[in-house]
Amino acid sequence: MSKSLQAIRGMNDILPEQTPLWRYFEGTVARLLDNYGYKQIRMPIVEFTELFKRSIREVTDIVETEMYTLEDRNGDCLTLRPEGTAACVRAVLEHGITGGGQVQKLWYIGPMFRHERPQKGRYRQFHQIGLEVFNLDGPDIDAELITMTWRLWGELGIRDAVKLELNSLGTSESRGRYREALVEYLSAHHDKLDEDSQRRLKTNPLRVLDTKNADTQAVLVDAPKMADYLDDESRAHFEGLKARLDAVGIPYVLNPKLVRGLDYYSKTVFEWVTDKLGAQGTVCAGGRYDGLVEQMGGKPTTGVGFAMGIERLVLMLETLEQIPEEISRQVDVYLCAFGEEAELAGLALAERVRDQLPNLRLQVNAGAGSFKSQFKKADKSGALYALILGDDEMAQQVVGFKPLRGQGEQQSIAWDALAAHLATCVVQG
Repeated sequence: MSKSLQAIRGMNDILPEQTPLWRYFEGTVARLLDNYGYKQIRMPIVEFTELFKRSIREVTDIVETEMYTLEDRNGDCLTLRPEGTAACVRAVLEHGITGGGQVQKLWYIGPMFRHERPQKGRYRQFHQIGLEVFNLDGPDIDAELITMTWRLWGELGIRDAVKLELNSLGTSESRGRYREALVEYLSAHHDKLDEDSQRRLKTNPLRVLDTKNADTQAVLVDAPKMADYLDDESRAHFEGLKARLDAVGIPYVLNPKLVRGLDYYSKTVFEWVTDKLGAQGTVCAGGRYDGLVEQMGGKPTTGVGFAMGIERLVLMLETLEQIPEEISRQVDVYLCAFGEEAELAGLALAERVRDQLPNLRLQVNAGAGSFKSQFKKADKSGALYALILGDDEMAQQVVGFKPLRGQGEQQSIAWDALAAHLATCVVQG
């Protein structure tokens, strides 16, 4: 096949048999966020490159090697967004919706783009649901974000497969003091560090803490700990967060090496991790970024948020077989009509039923076919029941009602009683 007729490596089609699970996951998250009072915002997928250089900083892996950047016909340097927080901050600043200390609790959904080596659970175009909260500075909102995700894992049936890791990075000042101590320690062990950590020591030394290299991890055992450099405010904030999680009963693990990959984080950082997906173990992560809005040209505004990877969480649902039966079944009832007169009556009957049962998934056989071929299509659709409309049914103004799954005899249901019968058998279970 011609290369032009193939998807770009790491940018995948989501096929019709896959989308029901995606829609189930996205709908579950959207309902949960509505219940907690979050409002959706939609940003463009393309932003000026300077936005990400300013927010993420140029010494991070994302800006250095992973961004998809282009120059348009006007000579502007544009980038496909690699993450959502910077774009969301840009939007609230541009439209002034956080001015005067207005609290904003926002969420968004959509594709992100990073030029990485594709592998299972890590793609060049990937999809995220993100939350951002502005002008709330206490540990209670940090706890709310984590509590919402804990509730989501429960609704999805994956709570036992994820673990919460927590850390505090302190303020920029305390983090700066820790950075100096860490650089001094690691410099004394420079020859024992892997090549990537040696590079990061010069550009982003805190990222050395999350290295996967065993030799470097051994060096880090005796490295300075961030907790020893926290300022009193950050320490009190972190203790407040832990107290709230304890009160709700959410278990967590303190991970002093958790720093996140972006420079704008401060105070709280957290990750939900799993051992069910191989190397790509993080399914949701975030934290507080109190200085980012000011860094991007706005007035001092506190912020906290997280992002969850849709591909990884959908993969979790598949791996753990937590897919509701109605998701794998896309049709509830399949109507088979035999003869032109029955086909016309079937269309009208189907619309009357849909008027009364808008949530019923009713499919009408498209095109003529024999009794055997139509029933084969009905069975292949996964429907629970088949409706049969032929000459005899037309004469009596009834429809045959035949169970396709499990036991049950075929019945004749009057047209006027069909919606009520389907409501009992299908909609109400």
